[in-house]
Amino acid sequence: MYFIGNFVHATNQEETLEAERRHGEFSLIVDAENPYLALLKFRDRIIKYRETRDFFQGDCAIYLIQLLEFDQFPVEEAMMLNYKSIAGDPMMPFIRCSLPTDMSDTCRLFNWKNNAPEMDGEREKLFLQFAAGSSKVLSEPDDAFLLTPEIGVFQKT
Repeated sequence: MYFIGNFVHATNQEETLEAERRHGEFSLIVDAENPYLALLKFRDRIIKYRETRDFFQGDCAIYLIQLLEFDQFPVEEAMMLNYKSIAGDPMMPFIRCSLPTDMSDTCRLFNWKNNAPEMDGEREKLFLQFAAGSSKVLSEPDDAFLLTPEIGVFQKT
């Protein structure tokens, strides 16, 4: 199976000036036997990025907002992933549709509250956390988190 994990992150959160703090989003894709193994591979890859690149600097929190599962990729017609519509200033909430189809748009309201993401008014669960000056993981998902279906919307095509 193919798995796409959609993540949001807040980095350099130890910085005093707001302009020096960062937040953003990214996706990872992997071929794995099941969601549990996919999430372990995602965790390992994020840790490696922390150790070797500048993507996740300083005090950093990473949230898994959605996990998509595919048994095959579309051939006949392109499939939209991660549609995002933003109104107003960057601090405003926005609408995200991770996998819109003819049957459903699967849109959710996304917002940041106290440097943590919320989806449809519910706070997202922390996936990984790092402290400034270290590549050691402060917190990471345990088996209970990795096996919880509330991680995101699992969809097969």
